[in-house]
Amino acid sequence: QVQLQESVPGLVKPSQTLSLTCTVSGGSITTNYYYWSWIRQPPGKGLEWMGAIRYDGGTYYSPSLKSHTSISRDTSKNQFSLQLSSVTPEDTAVYYCASGTGLGSLAYWGQGTQVTVSS
Repeated sequence: QVQLQESVPGLVKPSQTLSLTCTVSGGSITTNYYYWSWIRQPPGKGLEWMGAIRYDGGTYYSPSLKSHTSISRDTSKNQFSLQLSSVTPEDTAVYYCASGTGLGSLAYWGQGTQVTVSS
């Protein structure tokens, strides 16, 4: 079974770039038809899909976040990463990585990591 684990960035200051990594075990990020996504949940709000990277490296982004979001991968480490630039306190959230077969399929989830943006 696929397992995902987010890194722990902790406190990030406004205007900085948030970097998160998701380490995958029990499966390869290059497995055909799998998409590897980032989702976040701000306090008191619903889940927000941020973007995904496809098994062959193609990327997809939420239109509202595309201008300051980047998703990449390291196949040698079986990891994929999120970079969110110019963060503000509104980017404070629990960030999750997730995966499934097909864009929008989220069958497997990491446990989530709290990110706080504060000066």
